[in-house]
Amino acid sequence: MKNHLWSLLSVLLVASCGPQDQPKETSTSFEQTWWKEGILYQIYPQSFKDTDGDGFGDFQGIIEKLDYIESLGITMVWMNPFFESPLVDNGYDVADYRAVLPRYGTMDDFQQMLDGFHQRGIKFVLDVVVNHSSIDHEWFKQSRSSRDNPYRDYYHWWPAENGEPPYRHSLFDPEGAWEYDSLSNAYYLHTFAEEQPDLNWENPKLRQEVYDIMKFWAEKGVDGFRMDAFQFASKDTTWPEFPEGHEKDFIKWYGMRPQLHEYLKEMYHEVLEKYDVFAVAEGAGSTFEDAHKLVDADRQELQMAYHFESVDMSRTPDGYELADFKEVFTKWDSAFAENGWIAIFLSNHDNARLVNRFGNPDPEFRTPSTQMLNTFLLSMRGTPFTYYGDEIGMTNMDMPKIEEYVDVEAKGKYKAALAAGEDMERFMEILNYSSRENGRTPMQWDDSENAGFTTGTPWKRVNENYLEINVAAQEKDPNSILNHFRKMAQVRNENPVLVYGNYELLQKDHPTVYAFTRTLEEEKMLVLLNFSEENSSITLDEIGDLDQIVINNYPDLDTSEGSITLLPYQAAIVKIN
Repeated sequence: MKNHLWSLLSVLLVASCGPQDQPKETSTSFEQTWWKEGILYQIYPQSFKDTDGDGFGDFQGIIEKLDYIESLGITMVWMNPFFESPLVDNGYDVADYRAVLPRYGTMDDFQQMLDGFHQRGIKFVLDVVVNHSSIDHEWFKQSRSSRDNPYRDYYHWWPAENGEPPYRHSLFDPEGAWEYDSLSNAYYLHTFAEEQPDLNWENPKLRQEVYDIMKFWAEKGVDGFRMDAFQFASKDTTWPEFPEGHEKDFIKWYGMRPQLHEYLKEMYHEVLEKYDVFAVAEGAGSTFEDAHKLVDADRQELQMAYHFESVDMSRTPDGYELADFKEVFTKWDSAFAENGWIAIFLSNHDNARLVNRFGNPDPEFRTPSTQMLNTFLLSMRGTPFTYYGDEIGMTNMDMPKIEEYVDVEAKGKYKAALAAGEDMERFMEILNYSSRENGRTPMQWDDSENAGFTTGTPWKRVNENYLEINVAAQEKDPNSILNHFRKMAQVRNENPVLVYGNYELLQKDHPTVYAFTRTLEEEKMLVLLNFSEENSSITLDEIGDLDQIVINNYPDLDTSEGSITLLPYQAAIVKIN
């Protein structure tokens, strides 16, 4: 480290992020609570760890890895659905909300896993899929059996004698969201796959069924709910004609109807406040006003929302602009600087891998760029959501042929592209880059066969790079992505300024460096992130004196001659006097 600093104070490099001072009492405009201060780790259970050799992850596999999960420094776990399901959409088509899919284990296994999390101080967030069910759910079997069945109004039906229903777009079905069913000579609505009929939230009996399901799991001890596709739950049952091309603005036309807020308030009073649990909505509407209506405390609806604008900027191999990245995160922080709360995330089960989309997966830069992205994720205001495998820098797979895909969304998009006469070579290039199957490959535990995920044939093939990218190898390397993630999690957990502190963007027009400060009372931290594979210098005037390097993914930080020069994908957090 060079000795020319902006102040005469020496810079202390905390290379190992050892014990820090105890967090100070803070005052903030935000009400302080565990789900704001936590770090959430998302587990895709069928890809995490298999213990019975069927190639499909299970609860006992997660139980086996509880100590590993705890070692990450996370405080919450969200797990994708594990309910009884035909797995048309990998569990997002639920056949029984109170039963566990036997491939995952038993309800006793679930309780053992839940207790294991709680014994380690880790909260558990349940994925609740109640915009739609499976066609195999008993409700739908009853609903389709006859028009006078008591469950008929649990779903949306259009009598065939009334002619073709008004067009509604399906996200998974190129032919649209109405599916003809001959049993009662009517069409049912499905916003997603035809095997996922939409539930009728306008029916108070259906809503009460959902609240009872949530109570069932709350009484088992779950600490929160992630509400899947919930912004689409309420429908306009007058079924007006939508203008041609409306599906290009899907959220505007299909989401956030006014009645949704009535249902959320009802859910809040029926479930959330009674059981002291929290809920996060998938999506935040199409405006900041929409998002605030969901999560502002005085609304008594949900507690947290996460938006898709950041992940939407990197959907093709053409990449993204850092200026856009800064703008998106800055404007969302500004919009929630006083009220409400949001999640901060860069990847999940519906997106390709973090490092491919926002970093650099080349072997030379994969480690520092993933460390840089994890530093960003854990230093922003909002609750950070990190996805399994990102703590070791797992990457996309190469799947150039449609025959390799099992995902219902990928297959549906392929059919739609063919029907539209698109350039299929370009389509497959984009799909190979952005498919959500990239984020669902088995966890890479070690360099044994199938990366230690299973002794059988994995449900999805393991990425070939597991020999180089795996937990066991990174455990031994103090400078690995894994150990850097642990250090960064510790930094966040021990510094309330990174949770509640004000955010201020610095030099927004810098082409390669994302720099910002977090300030809480007298404490201030500077976050420096180089988003390029070249050295990048930045001069920051009037921010105060550099005091102490809190974390750094390189051995040194060059602060010579009044500027800071960051190495490729360097990430550092520095205390400021």
